[in-house]
Amino acid sequence: MQRSEIEAKAAFDHIRYAQLWEDADVLTEGLGDCAGGTLVSICSAGDNALAMLTLDPKKVVVVDLSPAQIACLQLRIGMFRNLDHAEFLALMGARPSTERKVLLVKALAGAAPEVQAFWNTLADEVALHGAGGVGKFERYFRIFRTRLLPLVHSRKTIDAIFVSRPKAARQAFLDRWFNTWRWRLLLNVFFSRFVMGRMGRDKAFFDHVEGSPAQHVARRIHHAAVIGDPAQNSYLHWIMKGTHGEALPMTWRAEHFEVIKSRLDRLDIRPGSLEAFISTGEKADGFNLSDIFEYMSPEVFAQVYGSILRASAPGARLVYWNMMAPRRVPQAFADKVTTRSDIEDRLKPRDKAFFYSDLVVEEVKG
Repeated sequence: MQRSEIEAKAAFDHIRYAQLWEDADVLTEGLGDCAGGTLVSICSAGDNALAMLTLDPKKVVVVDLSPAQIACLQLRIGMFRNLDHAEFLALMGARPSTERKVLLVKALAGAAPEVQAFWNTLADEVALHGAGGVGKFERYFRIFRTRLLPLVHSRKTIDAIFVSRPKAARQAFLDRWFNTWRWRLLLNVFFSRFVMGRMGRDKAFFDHVEGSPAQHVARRIHHAAVIGDPAQNSYLHWIMKGTHGEALPMTWRAEHFEVIKSRLDRLDIRPGSLEAFISTGEKADGFNLSDIFEYMSPEVFAQVYGSILRASAPGARLVYWNMMAPRRVPQAFADKVTTRSDIEDRLKPRDKAFFYSDLVVEEVKG
């Protein structure tokens, strides 16, 4: 079985992301018309693989190196099957609840014994923070929100972020009330490469990154707070307040609940690397590649990209994000794909996953 470069560098025995930090709204629009096709998705916490079911594909093949991340998807499958929408939001942590342990048992009914055992060890943490709050990345933001942010901004100021206002007023609010010297100091310390590597992302994920993570975060917060409407940003809402409020991610919204529930049997979960799927010889009509190229050297990226093209049907779209390591079609394959700048330009201003610097949509030529 082919192994991924990152597989030898990072641990995959714990939940790194308990919810998806990439915007399924722009992902599904970027993938386009996929009805009846085969889609491939990196699992992560499973939210975006589930969102892809709304495109009415024949199947969604879900891959991930981490058994813990696969367990996140398995729990969500049980939640869609066994809970109603209000219970789903309560168990995920998007809404306050004192019944999460009961809901967890209910959601796990019928799950494999190893999945039940995995989540039972996390029951106390789920009760406190919701199933969407128990990953390493979410704990990192919880420390930021509960211990450090109150030293910089009052609750009143935090609440004021999420008041809808025109773009010029958003800029004025950021300049006058939010971007203080204390805030800038907090960003420089808490979002440094050292602290993020220890507490947020695995340090191996920065091997191919250049520049300052703190400066990157500062630029992207400007995008979220000014270019976009913070009142509609579920990711910013969770980071700053610990819940989503009314700004739910796509997969968690009521209007998609029954559609996703009715198509769960179209998920084809395959623990392992993307490279392992590619080696099967199957062809896919679209790929959700998350930000996996960020973790690869340019040489490995080119090799993996070429293998993805060999596993792509004509017209297949590749959708992926860059945070700090710029990755786009390698020059060796430039004649085999079309960069869909028209789609990118339309989606980037709407992308609520603000910490990514680039959204890439590429289409395989026929």
